[in-house]
Amino acid sequence: MLTQKEKPLSYIETHSGRGLYDLTSEFALKTGEAEAGILNIDSRGWFEASHPYAVARRAVEAAHGESAYPGSPLIAQSLLRPEDRMHLAELHPAEHDALSRCMDRSARVYREDGFKLANRLCPPTPRRGLILVDPSYERADEYQHIPEFLAHITGKWNVCVAMLWYPLLHSRAHQPMVRQLERQFPEGVRHEVSFPAVREGHGLVGSGLFLIRMPFGLERDLDHLSQCFKEL
Repeated sequence: MLTQKEKPLSYIETHSGRGLYDLTSEFALKTGEAEAGILNIDSRGWFEASHPYAVARRAVEAAHGESAYPGSPLIAQSLLRPEDRMHLAELHPAEHDALSRCMDRSARVYREDGFKLANRLCPPTPRRGLILVDPSYERADEYQHIPEFLAHITGKWNVCVAMLWYPLLHSRAHQPMVRQLERQFPEGVRHEVSFPAVREGHGLVGSGLFLIRMPFGLERDLDHLSQCFKEL
């Protein structure tokens, strides 16, 4: 939606991962996450061929093979324009190397803490844009840090769209963070979907987004996703 306007934009991602995944890899088959997740969704036809997500998937599969699955950096790269700017942070050495190999020269890839990178770059040029925050949440203090970080970044970059992904867990570890975000950003949009655990004892039972300055028109897509996940 941001690319529908002629003005260029900046895209910043704080925790990019490796960017490209193989759905037939030993790891993907062992965890069963691909079969229960994206392969299940593909079989249900949730997205029309003209949907940006479907367009991005086709572009990545054409370049890397039918078993290739794009992470958020490659999805974004497939949709951004030559005049846009892309900044990707990934601190883990192996994940950073894999990310660097799969991205083209339009993306700047940093082996750097994503929170620190965003603080250093913001406000970026161009000023329009989006920041995606998608940590691993392997450290408990990330839940406490994120509301403060988003308040700081959206204050410095006062025209950005900010999108936070978080897991819905049996432990409910995410809930204090989300309540704090709702207090800080009463105009923010919280969107959550639930799904069955991949296997017995698996703690992930859903996915959440918190959006600050959500683009006009996105609500329709979120409603569509809510309806789709009710089918699972």
